[in-house]
Amino acid sequence: MHYRELGSSGVDVSEVGFGAWVVGTDWWGDRSDEDSIEMIHHAIDQGINFFDTGDVYGMGHSEEVVGEALAEYRDEVTVATKIGYDFYNNPQAGHGELPKEITGEWVREATEKSLERLDMEYIDLLQLHNANVDEVTPDVLEALDELKEEGLIKATGWALGPSIGWLAEGDMAITEEFDALQIVWNMFEQDVGNHFLDTIEETGSSTSLIGRVPHSSGLLNEQVRPETELGAGDHRGFRPDEWYETGWEKLETLRFLEQDGERTMAQASIAFLLGFDATAAVTPTFRTKDDITEWAAASDVPKLSDEEMERVLDLYDENFGIDRFDGMDSLRSSVGGDDIRDAGLDKHVAKGARNEA
Repeated sequence: MHYRELGSSGVDVSEVGFGAWVVGTDWWGDRSDEDSIEMIHHAIDQGINFFDTGDVYGMGHSEEVVGEALAEYRDEVTVATKIGYDFYNNPQAGHGELPKEITGEWVREATEKSLERLDMEYIDLLQLHNANVDEVTPDVLEALDELKEEGLIKATGWALGPSIGWLAEGDMAITEEFDALQIVWNMFEQDVGNHFLDTIEETGSSTSLIGRVPHSSGLLNEQVRPETELGAGDHRGFRPDEWYETGWEKLETLRFLEQDGERTMAQASIAFLLGFDATAAVTPTFRTKDDITEWAAASDVPKLSDEEMERVLDLYDENFGIDRFDGMDSLRSSVGGDDIRDAGLDKHVAKGARNEA
């Protein structure tokens, strides 16, 4: 396992991190707390030191489980969490977005509550969770600075979901020199990553990128195949059929990335994101210990060559040779869509879903 610095924070993370949204929630299958702790300990054995959770995951339960699992390893690991949703006064309704609360006062209050659940004295990386650009006021930035000065946090980040808002938000995170910007980013969804790579280069910012969903929700690791039946509560089920159908076709154009016995498609998907200098870490969604063993090794498999990287970029530009829409509205924006149009990107509306539950 190799390690990289988050921005200029002095905080190091393993190139492959552990996304703890699978811990304390049932969005990626049911598991006991004991199973979750066993997975976290197995991840440490594979060299993973970066564990990324959020206060809203399981309404605080994910933080509790992560804190328990990492208690004896605290000085050896980097712990990240996210704040910004008021789940204290609002029940979770399915997979819908909860009301947000992002003020200077809330930042401090939520951080202190996260520290209590984690049972830790400090958080290595505190991220604003899907904050809209107009919500991150000078008071919010000042609160983050104060928490850092007091030693309660070591680095600041901004975690974005493309379906909620991303372009103006990520650009602000980069220009304000947040240490990390977490985004959905994979070989099938490159627009967001490409834009922020350009912004980082243009501004000279030290902000690092953290790529999540590197396997495009199961397509690039082939855990979702044409014959796969997804459960009613499976988070991946809420995608249009066109997304899966085009995804399976796109996958076949990427087979050149596989190297028998040396690099699997799942590992290549992670290695692609690590091929960019601005990337600090990639956080795949581990569901089993076997996933952890295989995907953690992506830090050590043969790197993608310049030619392979360029070929993946070219395939994306050509939509992998597919001439129909994939059904995804992955580029909705928090500022009415003007920033998307100004960037020359298309905006579509998804219709239908693979899972009606």
